[in-house]
Amino acid sequence: MADIERESMDYDVVIVGAGPAGLSAAIRLKQLDPELSVVVLEKGSEVGAHILSGAVLDPAGLDALIPDWREKGAPIKTEVTQDHFYVLGEGGKLRVPNIAMPPLMSNHGNYIVSMGEVCAWMAEQAEELEVEVFPGMSCSELVYGEDGRVTGVVAGEFGRNPDGTPGEGYEPGMVLNGKYVMLGEGVRGSLTKEAMATFGLQDGRDPQKFGLGMKEIWEISPEKHHEGRVVHTMGWPLGKNAGGGSFIYHAPGNKILIGFVVHLNYANPHLYPYMEFQRFKHHPMVADLLEGGKRISYGGRAISEGGFQSMPKAVFPGGAILGCGVGLVNVPRIKGNHNAMLSGKAAAEAAHAALKEGREGDELTAYDTELRDGPVGKDLRRVRNVKPLWSRYGLAGGLALGGIDMWLNNIFGGGIFGTLKHGKSDAECTGEAKDFAPIEYPRPDGKLSFDRLTSVSFTATNHEESQPCHLKLKDPALPVEVNLPVYAGPSARYCPAGVYEFVEEDGADPRFVINFQNCIHCKTCDIKDPRQNIVWTVPQGGDGPNYSGM
Repeated sequence: MADIERESMDYDVVIVGAGPAGLSAAIRLKQLDPELSVVVLEKGSEVGAHILSGAVLDPAGLDALIPDWREKGAPIKTEVTQDHFYVLGEGGKLRVPNIAMPPLMSNHGNYIVSMGEVCAWMAEQAEELEVEVFPGMSCSELVYGEDGRVTGVVAGEFGRNPDGTPGEGYEPGMVLNGKYVMLGEGVRGSLTKEAMATFGLQDGRDPQKFGLGMKEIWEISPEKHHEGRVVHTMGWPLGKNAGGGSFIYHAPGNKILIGFVVHLNYANPHLYPYMEFQRFKHHPMVADLLEGGKRISYGGRAISEGGFQSMPKAVFPGGAILGCGVGLVNVPRIKGNHNAMLSGKAAAEAAHAALKEGREGDELTAYDTELRDGPVGKDLRRVRNVKPLWSRYGLAGGLALGGIDMWLNNIFGGGIFGTLKHGKSDAECTGEAKDFAPIEYPRPDGKLSFDRLTSVSFTATNHEESQPCHLKLKDPALPVEVNLPVYAGPSARYCPAGVYEFVEEDGADPRFVINFQNCIHCKTCDIKDPRQNIVWTVPQGGDGPNYSGM
């Protein structure tokens, strides 16, 4: 596409993604130097449309970035008042006493929030500082200079035909040049993947690891609602099939935020994460809470879970990776938004110093160092073994050993396990279907549990159907020739939106169908496909889910 003529605009810093990391970087840059020209490009139809998070927010990141956020009217009001943790069996539950939990697991001083609303508010703060924020602008390409460094992005391309050729109303988009380009795309962003491959940013480091998080918002009976209550569970229904757990957060207005996380390193290709979530809602504790309530929203996204040892090099010539692109979620706390904000702040400070010293386009090594040695690294280092211990020893062993390791890190600043490795990528963890028994799932009842297409209708997802499919196959024959016979076609199950299906008609060979219109941009396919045959790329700007209150 290098022969396409595009107009260009020049900025000091170009930021891709209006999530907590990208917006924090933009805000901090303008705090440091109001004269800097900063642009934030967001693929969602509006800021917050593609944001999905639990979320209980640790305000540490916002305290560092905007200390007077309370006075500025941030939509962060519901402080955690109760903190419950349960291990579930099929029909019962065991509460883990709070006193047994390492202090870092306490939610005292944290807030139940909608991160979509928080990001919309942060965008307003950025615009007040004269940051240019452009939603509906997918960034489809990195632009490189003659010396090989990243110098900009292509954004706002519209109107290609399904075969990729320019259509009648084709708009080539623009090149936005920056002295620095910051990638805050979230988990498994397409430009982030390109930068990591081009500059070898993951070389010599543990593979990144992920989970699939699915979330619903329910309005429940007032007598069952306890504003400020936080509940986390582990155990049933996943059992030995996969790691993961749930959250239930009591938000204002008789609403609860209920979610389920499945670690994507599961081996049994018959596992159906979406149906595990639906089955979870039939546990007596959960069913009683939801009975008589009404579901309002649904969504899903991948979560970075590799932690400290999986962090790639976060800088490259001309730019930096922010937030979940680096993988900054504290897995046992299920919190990463505070670290995303701190990463954006640190990247901004490194870029400002470099520009002030005339080091335009240099690697921002100070940012990479700060991530590892500063508060983000400290937060992740003390929980670095929780995920690998869980993967090795299962729920009971992982819970016990991970708890001991966190307690030792809390008391002595170090544990007894050193730094454990993850080993395989999540795709490589997928086993062959012949080695595992299929899993029977109950049919959704339409009251507590629902089929996927009904759930997708709650995401307000829309994609212009005349555009090219943004889900690319490296080998179009591989799904039917390999994934179906060897792995029982896992894409038909691991996708939480029903994008992929194997159609078998009488007298015909199976066909692999991609319903890209359903895609909610979770990136699970890009992560979990056992042969890494599916590549997630951006569709036209503004397409995808339109989450409200997530």
